[in-house]
Amino acid sequence: METDLHSSAAVVTAKPVAYMRQLCKHFGHKVDAEFGESSGWIEFSMGRCELEADAAAGVLQLTVSAASEVELERMREVIGSHLKRFGKRDELSVSWDR
Repeated sequence: METDLHSSAAVVTAKPVAYMRQLCKHFGHKVDAEFGESSGWIEFSMGRCELEADAAAGVLQLTVSAASEVELERMREVIGSHLKRFGKRDELSVSWDR
């Protein structure tokens, strides 16, 4: 899949590694996903999400990529809404940039 469009979000959290793993495990039941100690990825039919967890800085860096604006927006919605729901107690905020 050709992925020309990208969008990123830096999510401030005391538990970046835990949230990275939770996202990868959750989506891994439906699509291809892998994660290690501090990074992971999730591959959807509409695009891809790369995750980098920086425990020292307290940041989970998300980068989504897709071939079209419509697919990119859908990636932002899917990843962002799931992370907000998982992090409801911690009041996580996801703000995407370009």
